[in-house]
Amino acid sequence: MRVNRILLSSALIVVALVLQVSVLARLHLPGAVPDLLLLTVLGLALVYGHVGGALVGFGAGLLADLAPPADHAAGRYALVLCVIGYLAGLAKPENGRLKSATGPMVVVVAAALGTTLLYAGVGALVGDTTARHVGLPSLLFTAALYDLLLAPFVVPGIMALARKAENDPLAETGSAAKSADISSGWLSSGTGLKIGGQRGGLGGLKNKARTRTARVGRIKGVKRL
Repeated sequence: MRVNRILLSSALIVVALVLQVSVLARLHLPGAVPDLLLLTVLGLALVYGHVGGALVGFGAGLLADLAPPADHAAGRYALVLCVIGYLAGLAKPENGRLKSATGPMVVVVAAALGTTLLYAGVGALVGDTTARHVGLPSLLFTAALYDLLLAPFVVPGIMALARKAENDPLAETGSAAKSADISSGWLSSGTGLKIGGQRGGLGGLKNKARTRTARVGRIKGVKRL
């Protein structure tokens, strides 16, 4: 991943995790907790693709595993978000632009259900039966509902920031294009002549010189008469 992707992803993940732990987790909503971290990973994966989505998901999940008040085995949520980020990245549009909001909403619902199922499945493998006591159907329904309601306020903004960072002039291609534009701008504004019009400029100077010579000849001929 490029440096601008790493910096943007790290900042967004940290902000999302802080808001989720300090605000959303304290709302005490019935069922699941709105997963702002998941929505952030989805927004980045829809721009960066499956590889970038997997890397972002793994980093976000690992940070959530280590940040207090995490009470589960380290690496559990990292594995889940890595898989979800990879699958969500496969839904990245070819031209990078979404034609409608239907696709992202379907991705959000599928990711909410998949995250809950994977998290519960990995928990069952390590002996965590919390999801069984709470009720898996209610967790699936509330997780999909909360994330779907929160997604329009999060995912489009995350995608817009990621696309803007992709056009960063510090990137290699962007800096090369910018330097080319600056060079052409200096050539045109510094000399006052366009490169393609140099021949025309020299021809104009020659024509002016011939006109002046002809005028001088006429004036001399008049004086002789």
